Amino acid sequence: MGLFYEINMPSLNELQQQLAELEVKITFQEGTIEDLNQAIIEQQFLIDKLQHQLRLIAHKLSDLQPSNIASQSEETPPPHY
Repeated sequence: MGLFYEINMPSLNELQQQLAELEVKITFQEGTIEDLNQAIIEQQFLIDKLQHQLRLIAHKLSDLQPSNIASQSEETPPPHY
């Protein structure tokens, strides 16, 4: 049983290769995480900017005086109807 266990154990070179592959994967994942984090930061900045603009527009709309011109739904139909 000891011989079977020793035969299936990876060699030092194989372990070093697997370790190197894992290090490459981790490095790639760290870069991807950093890229995603930067994208989230940029999106949050844009969301904040858009929310500010929306508040300004809503404030301007609330300050508008009602128009003396009737809307199309309030308009009386012409006499030929």
